[in-house]
Amino acid sequence: MKTVERIFIVMLVFMMTAGLFANGAQEAGTDEEAVLQYWSWDPELKSRNQEMIAKFEAANPGIKVELTTIEPKEYWTKIRIMANQKKLPDVFNLSAGYLEEWSQNGLLLDLSEYIANDLNNNDFYMNLFDAVKDLSGTDSYYAFPYALVTTLLYYNKDLFDAEGISYPDSNWTWDDFRDAAMKLTKDINSDGSIDQWGYWFYGRYAHIESWVYSNNGHLINRDTMKYEPDAKALEAISFLTDLVLEDKAAPSKKEMSAFRQQDVFPQGAAAMFVDGSWNIDNNRSVAGDTINWGIAELPKGPSGDGSLTYGWPDSLAISPNTKNADAAWKFTRFAAGEGLSMNMVMAGKIPSYRPLTESDAFLEKGQQPDNKDLLIQQAGEDMRTSFTLSWGEWRGYGAAESLGFNGLIDGIIDGEFSYSEALELADKNVNTVLDRNYK
Repeated sequence: MKTVERIFIVMLVFMMTAGLFANGAQEAGTDEEAVLQYWSWDPELKSRNQEMIAKFEAANPGIKVELTTIEPKEYWTKIRIMANQKKLPDVFNLSAGYLEEWSQNGLLLDLSEYIANDLNNNDFYMNLFDAVKDLSGTDSYYAFPYALVTTLLYYNKDLFDAEGISYPDSNWTWDDFRDAAMKLTKDINSDGSIDQWGYWFYGRYAHIESWVYSNNGHLINRDTMKYEPDAKALEAISFLTDLVLEDKAAPSKKEMSAFRQQDVFPQGAAAMFVDGSWNIDNNRSVAGDTINWGIAELPKGPSGDGSLTYGWPDSLAISPNTKNADAAWKFTRFAAGEGLSMNMVMAGKIPSYRPLTESDAFLEKGQQPDNKDLLIQQAGEDMRTSFTLSWGEWRGYGAAESLGFNGLIDGIIDGEFSYSEALELADKNVNTVLDRNYK
């Protein structure tokens, strides 16, 4: 072989080998430096999220997490745009109300294998994962729940004490509740107008469904996906509307228009209130130390057995288009687990990470209410919700409040509809929406 040919072959082999090493180095570098985009919907938690991310990155030097924090009012608009452009962040906050829609439209990564193979079930309330699966309408897990919201009965201890009424407990029935509500309704200054109501509610989902489920009823037939309230659900709606129309123990909605709905109770205008556990935070903020108050589970209805909790999880989800699925899972598991702290969860929300929820930090001794361990009990119970596709539309949530089921309940207690007229309209309006979504 000529010398020139030998030199050419050696150079060619050298260049090919160098190229292989270079490509290998690039691939290794890509594997080592995974960059994740994480979107959060709570600007108030930005600094705490950054601290959590710093801890995660220190423990996982091959992964970098870039945080984007968006105001809640803008969050869903912006993330929907990203979804339409197939540019979703690797990890993002997800509401239970969107789980079915997003999972069925292929916008969420299926986490089932990760959960089966890379999760310590003893560290989490696994019934929350079951709730996530049920909400998706599939047999797979498309989100990682990090905090649970349930509903509670809030009661004013000072007003109960003044009337000599025993505080609500697990033995309370609807009759006990109704009797207390009537006794606690008063015209304090004798001017002919009620100044203190026994109870406050309107057509809001947490105000109504809480009672439906405490009676073991349902509004939606999950087999047919129709609005078909059973007798137990109708019994709950009748019980509530009678508190206003017959018992005069609760006001119409229009009578409370001067209040934000969540402030009626902490401002002392009503002795009892049922809503989400997040109102623990609002009660502390609005009432301060001006009233003494407590929490209890809802009274069991005539057909209820206390085994159901009306609750839904806040979750983290992963984009199906992420290029770093393993890294995204590792971060999600950390952010919802050991990386979570109580100052990152609104008071009243229940972390799914058991070591945190079952710690002294969660109980917040020295603050109201003094029995937050009730929430731990509820976290372990079976959960039910009324979420469906287009839930916000038929339910009448947010801007659609007056147009859906919410507005029909308000119409009953405000005297705009009879009970039967409202139920007839509900059958038509709700099923129009459901029929459009479930063929």
